[in-house]
Amino acid sequence: MGAGFWISRYLLASSILFIILTVVEYSKGTTSRADILSALAWSLVASAIFIGSKYWRYKKAIACATCSDTTAGKPKTKSP
Repeated sequence: MGAGFWISRYLLASSILFIILTVVEYSKGTTSRADILSALAWSLVASAIFIGSKYWRYKKAIACATCSDTTAGKPKTKSP
């Protein structure tokens, strides 16, 4: 997964979150420019954290897949 995939995923997540937060602000009835800018800031920050954690887990899974020990991480089961 290249940079384009992660950038498009970030833009999708931040735009959806911005729309949700904007609708919430409008439903309160007291929407100002500061409220819209606050919704934009929160959507950008929250999406960065969300996509950053997804990217970190993706990179960690790639590194673990190259481990030489194939038995690590498998749950032990009792035989009947």
